[in-house]
Amino acid sequence: MRTRPLKVALLGCGVVGSEVARIMTTHADDLAARIGAPVELAGVAVRRPSRVREGIDPALVTTDATALVKRGDIDVVVEVIGGIEPARSLITTAFEYGASVVSANKALLAQDGAALHAAAEDHDADLYYEAAVAGAIPLIRPLRESLAGDKVNRVLGIVNGTTNFILDKMDSTGAGYQEALDEATALGYAEADPTADVEGFDAAAKAAILAGIAFHTRVRLDDVYREGMTEVTAADFASARAMGCTIKLLAICERAADGGSVTARVHPAMIPLSHPLASVRGAYNAVFVESDAAGQLMFYGPGAGGAPTASAVLGDLVAVCRNKLSGATGPGDSAYARLPVSPMGEVVTRYHISLDVADKPGVLAQVATVFAEHGVSIDTVRQQGRQDGGGDASLVVVTHRASDASLTGTVEALRNLDTVRGVASIMRVEGE
Repeated sequence: MRTRPLKVALLGCGVVGSEVARIMTTHADDLAARIGAPVELAGVAVRRPSRVREGIDPALVTTDATALVKRGDIDVVVEVIGGIEPARSLITTAFEYGASVVSANKALLAQDGAALHAAAEDHDADLYYEAAVAGAIPLIRPLRESLAGDKVNRVLGIVNGTTNFILDKMDSTGAGYQEALDEATALGYAEADPTADVEGFDAAAKAAILAGIAFHTRVRLDDVYREGMTEVTAADFASARAMGCTIKLLAICERAADGGSVTARVHPAMIPLSHPLASVRGAYNAVFVESDAAGQLMFYGPGAGGAPTASAVLGDLVAVCRNKLSGATGPGDSAYARLPVSPMGEVVTRYHISLDVADKPGVLAQVATVFAEHGVSIDTVRQQGRQDGGGDASLVVVTHRASDASLTGTVEALRNLDTVRGVASIMRVEGE
């Protein structure tokens, strides 16, 4: 074993960073044996140096992250501060000064992953980011390495624990959205400002990363269609149960049937209770990967939290350190396919549409005519009078597979019918 330690700079020492530092200390001997050399925490960059950080030598703490990554003796930089800047500048500076990088920064990788990979390649450095997508769940490495000889056609999954906790509570207890969100906040699953989670921004960044790796093409955050789940109601869950389904916020990355393009999207969807993703409860994550040779694979586990995310960071750290010792680098950016990203309008799936309509003869025929005129085939229809005795009824239509553009045109036409009081909800049906 080499006796000179590999030096690690830690950028950020919050929930994840503090766990990384703890594991590096408590498992130092095991890490050294696995790597082939000791690893040494050489510095910790933070914003508030006065905070007590148990187990970390105060002499290692600095507020000058740039000076830390410019030291020249740092072998690996671990970036867990998040956001775009200063993380982007710090990572590129680390490459320039000879360090490889392990990051958990999904937003930055989704926005500038191609440029960061290019910078790493220019300086013969590694850029690893297993922790950016699904916490402790090994997902990026299987896609980049284990399935490198296969053709991945679809990645479908729950990649945000906060939203899954909220939707699971709504399903299992009948709670409304706000009540479930309040409980998630009280338990620490939701941030004080939950927008990134509940509006799908977090999941969209992860979808961009997954699609890029799975399909060997460049997919940016702006390429990902996104809908949040704040409008999901108890009535939607009742309709889902009537169909033998539940509702999940899904990240879906697909290769077109002809292989000529890809799509990436995040939105709430009904999935059958028989689908493995339907049984994913609480704040857990799970991702389904479908490929030509391997078939269907499912990855499941805790998708967030300090210790689970730190586990993924440390796994990357071990791999990068091994590469440092051997003088090699691991898999880099693989975007040779250069497939176009199709717009959401070209996505084909089934739909569940709930309408408030006038409760009188001929309404169903009018609605069916609109669907037919836009080329959307109806699978089932359910009509029910309102319990309050008013003159309106609820009409639920489930379609066969149709393009999103066709469905959008259908809904616009339905809103123009005098007999349609409103479109209560539109939800896609996936996983069948």
